[in-house]
Amino acid sequence: MRLFRSSAVLGIASDALEFAREASEEAHPNEYMGLLRGEDARRIGLDRSGTVITEVLIVPGTQSTPTSATIDSNMVPNDRHAVGSIHSHPNGVLKPSDTDRNAFGKGRVHIIIGHPYEVTDWAAFDQHGDRRSLEVVDVDLPDPEAFFDFDETDLDIDHTKQSGDEEQSRWDVEMDTPTQSNQQSNQNTDTDMQTDDDRGWR
Repeated sequence: MRLFRSSAVLGIASDALEFAREASEEAHPNEYMGLLRGEDARRIGLDRSGTVITEVLIVPGTQSTPTSATIDSNMVPNDRHAVGSIHSHPNGVLKPSDTDRNAFGKGRVHIIIGHPYEVTDWAAFDQHGDRRSLEVVDVDLPDPEAFFDFDETDLDIDHTKQSGDEEQSRWDVEMDTPTQSNQQSNQNTDTDMQTDDDRGWR
């Protein structure tokens, strides 16, 4: 099944971006990570064709430490509204690592939010890891409770998995924060996102 929708992503709702910035600040110094959900622009009152990011999904069971955040992809619902991912860089670097770029292949748009998490402390990237523009739009958002109208059948949970296989189904995010001695040589080092389970994501 194709998890991420393929229509062009026009922008992100201001409320959704504000939520993600606040969540990143609250998680600091730990990592923050979520998935982005979009809605058809015309359904939220815009006279345009395409998708607007309206929600940030926090996947149940996400684990976070000062150096990593892990999403269990078995807990990600088969959601046709998914468009990409969002994660924070507590070291403030708004540039994806090589591992980030590999994970960015899943989805159409990916956002990095950096410390100190102010209004301009974020950047958007395409599936190749190249920086892209992303408009912030003021729209009336749909009822967020509508998203949670799913049950276990919507999750790709394989209860027959052995514990040794669990690591194969995780979406791992790790951060390497430069120390003062190597900050210059590693100035582009930041959060590493690693996806081990393809699950048909595109």
